[in-house]
Parts: sequence; structure tokens; C-alpha cells
Amino acid sequence: MKAQFISGLPRSGSTLLAALLRQNPRFHSAMTSPVGGLVDRMLEAMSEDNEFSVFISPEQKRALIMSIFSAYYQPQLHKKVIFDTNRLWCSKLPLIKELFPEAKVICCVRNIAWIMDSIEILIRRNAFDVSRLFNNPAERATVYSRTEALSQGSRLVGYAYNALKEAFYSEQSASLLLVDYEILTINPAKTMLLIYEFLGEEPFEHDFENVQYQEPEFDKRLQTKGLHQVRAKVEFEPRKTILPPDLFERFDGLSFWTDATNSRASAIVAKPHSGRG
Repeated sequence: MKAQFISGLPRSGSTLLAALLRQNPRFHSAMTSPVGGLVDRMLEAMSEDNEFSVFISPEQKRALIMSIFSAYYQPQLHKKVIFDTNRLWCSKLPLIKELFPEAKVICCVRNIAWIMDSIEILIRRNAFDVSRLFNNPAERATVYSRTEALSQGSRLVGYAYNALKEAFYSEQSASLLLVDYEILTINPAKTMLLIYEFLGEEPFEHDFENVQYQEPEFDKRLQTKGLHQVRAKVEFEPRKTILPPDLFERFDGLSFWTDATNSRASAIVAKPHSGRG
């Protein structure tokens, strides 16, 4: 199968991008799959911590990892291109290049302050639910504790941010295309055309007025309804942030990807600017 990957930051358009790509009958794409997690577990199982790892050759390790992809996507093998979505792929570029040398990784990005704002809106919208994005009442207590928890290196935003930075400055960075959420929603037709060019695929006429994709059961399990719901029409809706000014300023300006001086990554990103909307 021809594999491509979607990664990057949360609340930055990866589900929207998957919803658009799946309109193309040649493609299969969806929200975050379990493949990345299964690959991680397989790597752990084949590590030196396992006393039987001495019996597993490098060729067998490769075959076992590939079997995860082929088994999971067996129902979609009739598709010409399969996009797997997971934020951890940015931290696994060497493995991707070993398995799929021609593969590209589309990284969805967005100003971190607006990512925090977007998550906070969902939390407040689901006022009667206890979101599983947080580990305990202390983390859920206030907007300050919530954003602090999410920004930690092992958590939803912090992990994705660090993984993206690793990929952006890595020796495999030429395989990356960073796509800014704001640009995707303001000019989806031009953005999708550029994505197709980067992937080396024939252009496709997408319907930006009728996008269909949601995973309500998954979001329900996280007690955060709407986390992966895509609006039918692709459009940018400017608004004011709900974050306190000092909190917004703390996360604003972290968009390292606007300066590609030390990276070979391609990018469809907005020029750096600040402001609370």
C-alpha cells in the first residue's frame, strides 16, 4: 500500500483535513488511528527489556511492524493511498522513512494560544461532563491549571509540540509539509491544491460546502463532545479569545515553524502575528 501520514498539533485541522481527503475516492483517511500506539507497543515488546528479543532479527522486526499497517488497513487496501493520522508520527520519522521511504507527513499547525482557546471552549461547552483530558480535580480546577496540564511534555499539547519541533529540525524534515489551520480554512481550495502537489497526486475537486465527518462515540468516551466534529462548510470564523490576557500572551508567539531557516520542511503557514482576535 502507499502510505502517507497526518500529524502535528491538536485542534489544528487534522480531522478537517482527513474529512476533505476522504472525499477523494482514491484515498482513505480518518481521525487518529490506533496504529501508532500499536507500533509503539510492538517496539517495546521487541526491545532488550524482552529476554526473547535476541531471537528477533532486524528483518523480522521490520516485518512485524509492517504487519500492523497491513492488518489494520486490510479493509481499505483497495484504496490507492492510505493516510494514517497520529500525533506521534512526528517523533517517528526515522521509522517511517525505513518502512515507507517515499512517504510524506502533513503536519497541521496552529498558534498555540488559539489551540488552548479552542480546547477551553470545548471544556466550558460541556459544563456537566468531567473531561478525561485531565487526570484529577486539581488539573481541571481553573483555566490556568487546565492549560498548564495540557502544556506539559507528556500531555495533549506539550507532547505534540515537542514532537513537531523534533521533526521540523530533523534530518528527515524534507518529508514534512506544515499546514496552518487558519490558511486551510480561509482558502481551502488553494491549500488542498498545494497539498496535492507536495504529495505528487493528481488534483481533485473537493466539496468545501458539504464536509462530513465526526466520531461522537470516541469523543463521548473522552467526556469531551465535539472534539472531532467537523462543520459542514469550510470557513474561517474570526472571534475574540476566551482566555485571560496574560494566559493568551504566555502561549502566543511559540510558532517556531514560521522561520524555516534551519529546516528543510515545506510549509503553508501564515506570517507571524499576535493578537487576541
